[in-house]
Amino acid sequence: MSCLPPPLESRSLSLSYGERNIIENLNLCLPERCITVLVGGNGCGKSTLLKAFARLLKPSQGHVRLDGRDIHQWPTQQVAQRLAILPQGPTAPEGLTVHQLVRQGRYPHQRWLQSWSQEDEQRVNQALRDTDLTELADSPVDSLSGGQRQRAWIAMALAQDTDILLLDEPTTYLDLTHQIDILDLLADLNNRWEKTIVMVLHDLNLACRYAHHIVAVRNGGVYAQGHPQDVVTETMVQEVFNLGCQIIRDPLFGTPMCVPYGKAGVPGSNGVRHAATA
Repeated sequence: MSCLPPPLESRSLSLSYGERNIIENLNLCLPERCITVLVGGNGCGKSTLLKAFARLLKPSQGHVRLDGRDIHQWPTQQVAQRLAILPQGPTAPEGLTVHQLVRQGRYPHQRWLQSWSQEDEQRVNQALRDTDLTELADSPVDSLSGGQRQRAWIAMALAQDTDILLLDEPTTYLDLTHQIDILDLLADLNNRWEKTIVMVLHDLNLACRYAHHIVAVRNGGVYAQGHPQDVVTETMVQEVFNLGCQIIRDPLFGTPMCVPYGKAGVPGSNGVRHAATA
């Protein structure tokens, strides 16, 4: 896929919580109609950066630009019509149904004295179909499995009908099957509707499999960015994650695959052995 000029970017961006600096002087462009994945160790600033791109955190210095304009100069409703964010671990009020949750995605498109429109209902129904939740529309969100709940929140973001989706660790707490289901769904949304998707992932191998563009974050800055093949190297994993590994080719997808051996060293040396050979 050919990536287009960035609709969302940061210029000399610094972010902090009180006196604690998290991101310093960061320049980053997020390519349009591509899947970008932010990776890095715990506390490196990935989620903080995502919040700034969603206008949930005001910079201490610098700017986030949406379509070339400082995002804090945009009216709130217009920002919500342009981008949607799914935070980490969202919760819904008890008893709220899937359909009611997904309807909330249409609020940025409402106007005073304007009733719920046929287009609103069509967008909600399309979002339910895209996430395979039509049959569960009347079910309470809190009665769903983890994977189903995550799909419901993604459906709400889809009903918002934005070109840009920001997701903070969308696969956290999900088993492997549901992780793949969610990532396949996001890949399909990117392929079918050309959504610009930016997400934080912890699984480096899944990041390589699904991303067009990877940004490795270290110590509040960008260590490297680009195609997974160019970014995910043994040196990057060592310096960003402080983890020894071997990078091999994924036998199914041809993407970089990280085989970690950690601080204990290479298996078979210094008394370290695979369990299968013990």
